[in-house]
Amino acid sequence: MKDPEGWFRAVYSDIPLTTQWDDGSHTGDGLGNTPSSSSSQPHMVFSMLKDLDVRGGHRVLEIGTGTGWNAGLLAHRLGEENLVSVEFDPVVAEGAAENLRHAGLSPRLVVGDGRKGHPEGAPYDRVIATCSVREVPGAWVEQTSTGGVVVAPWGTLYGGEAIVRLTVQGRTASGRFTRSSAFMRLRQQRADRPPHGAYLKGRKWPADGARSTTALSPADVGGWVEQFVIGLQMAGAFWTVERYGDGTYTLWTYSTDTLSWASADYEPGAASFDVVQSGPRRLWDETEAAYRWWEGRGRPGFDRFGLTVADGREQVWLDSPDHPVPAVG
Repeated sequence: MKDPEGWFRAVYSDIPLTTQWDDGSHTGDGLGNTPSSSSSQPHMVFSMLKDLDVRGGHRVLEIGTGTGWNAGLLAHRLGEENLVSVEFDPVVAEGAAENLRHAGLSPRLVVGDGRKGHPEGAPYDRVIATCSVREVPGAWVEQTSTGGVVVAPWGTLYGGEAIVRLTVQGRTASGRFTRSSAFMRLRQQRADRPPHGAYLKGRKWPADGARSTTALSPADVGGWVEQFVIGLQMAGAFWTVERYGDGTYTLWTYSTDTLSWASADYEPGAASFDVVQSGPRRLWDETEAAYRWWEGRGRPGFDRFGLTVADGREQVWLDSPDHPVPAVG
């Protein structure tokens, strides 16, 4: 540790701290390519624990031990015998166990696939995930007592993410999103996005794309809530940005089957923006339809949306389960 005082200040700051890069394969000085484990921002940790609403005697399953800090807070609050924490990475789990031992705590730590929970310790009154998911694993619901609560960061492939608080009733779980979030994805649910070259297939842009213009700025669809809402309506789609250094950029949208793509060119101060679309899906048209749906309902924030999980299916809704968010396209 080259700067212990700096580390001390960082740990006691309200910021997230990356503790592993590239699933542990990066061992040199400096930053790796992709953060893969962290100590979460304290404000977010405490907000999620508030959502979890643990009470004396509750048994809790945590998915994603990480540094062990959140596990330590729960073990201190409930008693170490009432906490099970699952970590996929054995090296991360070993470090968490050492940290907890230094704190005088020894909850049950399990190295395994967090999607499966830990049935040996079920049922649980509360389940909390410190990694984000695209789909809530059925095991989490099945291992939670009726009336129990599941708290997890949830987001689509497209982007945007929020904390969902689900109440379990039998094999069904339903509840609202409570706040914005940005967590590392559960490793088994990470996205496998095809590269840009898989779409143009060696042809020069605009290839066979159809040209048009739009009054909707690409900048207007880039916010965290906007991405969340668009992703809810555009299954199997994702985006990237190609920047040019003068404030202009191209927003690329792709379908995961590599059959469709769209480009939308942003220029500061412009009133209209050039669009090119190719393939069976008109991805910019879908983006615009999803945005206009959100705009037409008063630009709702995360807290007006909710999620229901039942029999392996998920449905996101606006204001109540009777108003599911529609797909576009």
